[in-house]
Amino acid sequence: MAEEFVGQGWAFPLRADATGGIALASGVREIEESIRLILATAPGERPMRPEFGCAVHDYVFAPADASTAGDIAYAVRVALERWEPRIDLEAVDVRFDEVDQGTLHIDIRYALLGTNDPRNLVFPFYVIPPTERSGS
Repeated sequence: MAEEFVGQGWAFPLRADATGGIALASGVREIEESIRLILATAPGERPMRPEFGCAVHDYVFAPADASTAGDIAYAVRVALERWEPRIDLEAVDVRFDEVDQGTLHIDIRYALLGTNDPRNLVFPFYVIPPTERSGS
């Protein structure tokens, strides 16, 4: 994969590098940070780019069940297909944490476009369990 194709961008989260300038990410790390940024941004959060992001935030108060998992997987797929053209998205699976009932793991399998380099990224997503919602 040519580095020119992937490019270089600001590191996420935003931070300074050793020289005091803005830290940059490139190569595979740039794409991983881009995916995390897309998933961590709710549509409407960026005033100058209101459609950017992923609708997973709509499910924070949803029950942690198979229906919600399917809805989250769909929202992630739609967002990544729209906002990250440098990857070939193979699968998005949502699984429940065996210990913490409020945690879902979004497993994203993809390949860098034009390569045969399979990759995997797991993004944790947290819902508010019903016992915490009804408690106050």
